[in-house]
Amino acid sequence: MGMIQFVNNYDDLSTDKGYQFKFYCDKCGNGYMSRFQPSITGTAGSLLRAAGNIFGGWASSAGDSAYELQRAVGGKAHDEALQQAIEEGKTHFHQCSRCGKWACPEACWNAGAGQCEECAPDYQEELASSHAHAKADATREQLHEKARSTDYVSKIDVSAGATVRAPTPDEQQQRQQQQQAATSTCSACNAEVGKAKFCPECGTPTAPPRLTCVGCGHQPEVASKFCPECGGKMSVTS
Repeated sequence: MGMIQFVNNYDDLSTDKGYQFKFYCDKCGNGYMSRFQPSITGTAGSLLRAAGNIFGGWASSAGDSAYELQRAVGGKAHDEALQQAIEEGKTHFHQCSRCGKWACPEACWNAGAGQCEECAPDYQEELASSHAHAKADATREQLHEKARSTDYVSKIDVSAGATVRAPTPDEQQQRQQQQQAATSTCSACNAEVGKAKFCPECGTPTAPPRLTCVGCGHQPEVASKFCPECGGKMSVTS
């Protein structure tokens, strides 16, 4: 048989009763079934075999001989049936003038361009697809922006369950010294004093006054009205 000018992927569903073929679209794989072509010799053989089952003897032998005859001449008959099926299939599929592939009219053929949709995409379909993708991308981007601008932790107490420890006297003294060192201006005239103990402009002490107990002379680290040692009244000393 010569070259088959049609789809290169098909199923041969022929039997000894006749011939039938299923062709597939070169693009998406959609199938098309050709009409069934009965085999004369195969039908005759089936009748003879049926008669042989009833009467036996020569009829059964004749049926077997007819079946063997069908197999012997099946090559030519098969090729002729395939060629007829190809001509039938060509009325369903369309061959693209650009790539030469055979496309089904249901999903892969652009009738307006006379080519398959891979070579000549359908404008409306491409526009609808691009529009849908653009909307999906924009939606994802807007969701990300909104999520980044939303405060999710403002109402969360990160200190919940934490234990607050009171500072020790040494830590309090160190904190006071740090606060004093950070003070670079006079509290009375706002003149720059640096690390001086007294303001060079007005003479105001730059260090906070010390409290001394008038009874026992104790000088507590923390300011208080009464002495934590004896209960006496505190007095300011320079």
